[in-house]
Amino acid sequence: MNIFKKFKPERVLRVCLGAMYLYSGIDLFRHPTAWQWALPYWLKQIILQFADINSYLRFQGIIEIIMALSFLAWFLKPAIVKWVAFISFIEMAVILILAFIPFREANFLITFRDIGLLGASFSLFLLMDKKDIQTASS
Repeated sequence: MNIFKKFKPERVLRVCLGAMYLYSGIDLFRHPTAWQWALPYWLKQIILQFADINSYLRFQGIIEIIMALSFLAWFLKPAIVKWVAFISFIEMAVILILAFIPFREANFLITFRDIGLLGASFSLFLLMDKKDIQTASS
């Protein structure tokens, strides 16, 4: 008997992405100063025109908590989860792009993790898209 048959790929991705976003969202909200390093100087200058950096990071934390709860809420329709996964994919793509503007070799030390999150988010988007299409056709 294969015990892994019980695990559905979309559930595993939802739980793992949900846990990651819950962790980072809570930490962003509680300790925004610990995350300031992740914002390039030029982006901080743009944000400062509209809001305090810590307020922006707390807001980002709230958004990530909402995304986490969306992934973890088993009762949500596939269409909703699909679009939250797409937003996650876009967020990870933007993080990867911003990490290299301006280019610094040190950024390679941390961004490798974001590549996996990018792939997990896109995979969940594709899986939920198939489920959404199946739900719509039935």
